Amino acid sequence: MFASPAFALDWRLTPTLGASATLTDNVNQTATDPQSSLILSATPGFTLQSEGSRRVQAAMIYGLTGITRSGAGQSNDLFSALTADGKAELIDNFLFIDGSAVISEQIISLLGSQADATINSSNRAATGSYAISPYIKKRFGTFAEAEARYSLTGTIFQNDAANNIHSNSLSASLASGTQFNNVFWGLDYLLRDATVQNGQDARFEHEGGTLGYDITRHVRAFGTLGYDSNDYTATPGTATRGSYWTLGMGWAPSHRANIEASFGESYFGRTYNFNFNYHTSYSVWTASYNDGVTDISQQLLNTQPLNVWLCGNTLFIGSGALPPSGKTGCIPQGAAPIGTVQVGLANGLYLSKSLLGAAAWSKGQSSVGLSVFDTRRQYQQLVGLPEDETRGIMANYAYNLQPHTTLSAGLGLTNTQSPAGLDSILARDDNYYTANFGVSHQFGSQLSGVLTLSRQQRNSNVPTADYTQNNLSASVNMIF
Repeated sequence: MFASPAFALDWRLTPTLGASATLTDNVNQTATDPQSSLILSATPGFTLQSEGSRRVQAAMIYGLTGITRSGAGQSNDLFSALTADGKAELIDNFLFIDGSAVISEQIISLLGSQADATINSSNRAATGSYAISPYIKKRFGTFAEAEARYSLTGTIFQNDAANNIHSNSLSASLASGTQFNNVFWGLDYLLRDATVQNGQDARFEHEGGTLGYDITRHVRAFGTLGYDSNDYTATPGTATRGSYWTLGMGWAPSHRANIEASFGESYFGRTYNFNFNYHTSYSVWTASYNDGVTDISQQLLNTQPLNVWLCGNTLFIGSGALPPSGKTGCIPQGAAPIGTVQVGLANGLYLSKSLLGAAAWSKGQSSVGLSVFDTRRQYQQLVGLPEDETRGIMANYAYNLQPHTTLSAGLGLTNTQSPAGLDSILARDDNYYTANFGVSHQFGSQLSGVLTLSRQQRNSNVPTADYTQNNLSASVNMIF
């Protein structure tokens, strides 16, 4: 099967090498004993991209970073970074498979150091997440289309920073075909078994149905009804199963824009869902809100960094190493990144409520990236159902001063709140400010360099947690 012409693949391998030197005045991010340090790093790596097949798409980005820090008590580090995504149509219009893998240095506690792992790795843990999902699709004429999917997912944490989680999931759906005209319907089922190392296993089961009506070509209304039959340990009085319903509407005024929103009731209380997407030749906008009971493995798999891609003459937002689905000839745009939402590691199950908005604009010599986020986690297995929250805003600007020289600047504010007894004895309310200014230059087709001045500052309701840090960094990157 793989020898057939449809799977004739070409692979583009691009070796890379990066090196950096950073001078910081507070390597440990402390208020009482700031220490200066010179930090040197080298990162050999590669990118691997599939080409030449309409039925197979795959991409991998890998780097191995070695770090040495000068100064008393400073340590050396070695860590990997990997982003890999792939999808294939194994049997025409029937059998498919998706896969992804991510290795990254995740923040352990939202109350600890927010520094990049290159500067200070005391609050970072190597984290590996994976997902592989074969599935089949079957169309029953114009009556309906069915899908059945098996998923193997999981997350592994370095030095027991959190409990390792491995999950097996089975999902199935049946959706109405074109013969129903303006009426649409669907049935869906999900079963997920999560095995938690050194923790309590959990089982999630969901069945439901959807019924809707296309009021016009651009407006539709829908409702859902179903039942969640979950099996996991929760604090007394906290529901783990029950019926749910939602009512919602969708509006797609053009091929460039769509918005969908719904509200309802679930076993965990009132529930909302919202999705908005809009793009023009020069800008792209996205926003979403969702809630539900989850764990750190699922949260990490669903919180990958957002990337801006130029596909043809239009900007799009995607996540992972692959371009947005259905788009070809895409070029990643890195001049004004959107930013990454920090996720602190956590054990157990929690009710997650997550809002994310992002926008990018690029025209002429200027480009802008903006993101806002708000994530709340209410821990279902802890007495009192304590809740932490992370919210913030990040903005980046880039200006092409010359054909090969770009000026960039960024500002960010993140607020973290944690109740007493969850992550610390005292309740914490921290504001984390970041600012950076840099200049990058393309010395040739294979060599580029960046010089960046940055500042970080934390203001906390606990005075001993306050600090400021200033960094001057120079880096070069080469492709072969």
